Amino acid sequence: MIEVKHVSKSFQDGVKVLEDISTVFETGKTNLIIGQSGSGKTVLMKSTVGIYNVDEGSIIYDDKDGNGRDITKMNNNQLKLMHREIGMLFQGSALFDSMTVLENVKFPLDMFSTMEEDEKEARARECIERVDLTRACNLFPSEISGGMQKRAAIARAIVLNPRFLFCDEPNSGLDPKTSLMIDRLIQEITHEYGITTIINTHDMNSVLEIGENIVFINKGHKGWQGNKDEVYDTGCEALENLIFASELYKKIKKAHFIENK
Repeated sequence: MIEVKHVSKSFQDGVKVLEDISTVFETGKTNLIIGQSGSGKTVLMKSTVGIYNVDEGSIIYDDKDGNGRDITKMNNNQLKLMHREIGMLFQGSALFDSMTVLENVKFPLDMFSTMEEDEKEARARECIERVDLTRACNLFPSEISGGMQKRAAIARAIVLNPRFLFCDEPNSGLDPKTSLMIDRLIQEITHEYGITTIINTHDMNSVLEIGENIVFINKGHKGWQGNKDEVYDTGCEALENLIFASELYKKIKKAHFIENK
């Protein structure tokens, strides 16, 4: 679990990008941060992971014993240790072009583990198998599709057995079918390993498909929080305008109300 308490953040111009944000990202669930461009959702995610220092508030990570650790009060060495518990899935996959899929997935183990070489390879292959990429082990990123690159990036993100997983726009550049597959894979891994997963997304398909805990950021404030079943009737006009802007989603909402009458 990660608890965000009264977090505010501004940049050099003095304009507050986040103001008094409080929320909880739950363990074993897909926690989504959504909002319009410029709403502050990316700043919230980067603040939560410790990339940005906040002006006010605290961000508490639990440990294996349930004790809280405030990332806003950590020094550089403490942050480095904390980041070993965190997996990152970047928007563009961020695979190394000169490395095979196996080498890419094994890279965090080379950097941060004390395993023997055969142990590292076995662990990397285990994660590659989990995302169904075994046949691509010896291929380079340029030789596989965008969806396969994303799966390789997921395998790399979980190879160190992280307790926390951050995903920045994981469906960016993918077709709807592949996006759905990536969403479901992230959700399965979250449930399977009991990870606290935070996903920054603008993909409304993800919201309606895997939104187990959704935090809506509107102009730097928390506008609403709930799950995908509650999103059809939030009472929040800004959120409904975001999610149901297209005619397709308006039809989905209408069908939901008819079904639940």
